[in-house]
Amino acid sequence: MTDSAIREQRAVDALVDAGERTLHVGRDRPIRISTGHRIRHHDGRCSRPHGHNYEINVAVTGELTEEGWVVDKGDITTIIDEWDHRFLVERGDPLVAAFEESGDGDALVVLDHPPTAEVMSLVLERRLESRLPDTVSDVAVEVAETAELCASY
Repeated sequence: MTDSAIREQRAVDALVDAGERTLHVGRDRPIRISTGHRIRHHDGRCSRPHGHNYEINVAVTGELTEEGWVVDKGDITTIIDEWDHRFLVERGDPLVAAFEESGDGDALVVLDHPPTAEVMSLVLERRLESRLPDTVSDVAVEVAETAELCASY
């Protein structure tokens, strides 16, 4: 084996032996998306359609890939950006039909539960888990709706 091949093999072995690592995306500069929603069965103002500039932080734990990272940051932001400038509603909300009739059906994200920050963090975690590589062992998402309200799972 040549010296170059030996060095390359040692580099690969170092990645394999590194154990799990955690990548933080948005910890100091959150991922920002503008999204509308309403909490249909709420007695207060949140039952009306409105929007927020959400701040999202993600922590992904897993084994290092051959590229030397847990995951590509772009894969995370691409998945989260699918909700940017969209309107989140709960399945069964009459707004679904209104959006579709107006030709804006593609602007909706329909969830199985009310689109609270808590549900959003859970759904984003599950979406990331299902679309990131098998080398990922844990995903944690924090969704801040306002400076006063932040949810994580």
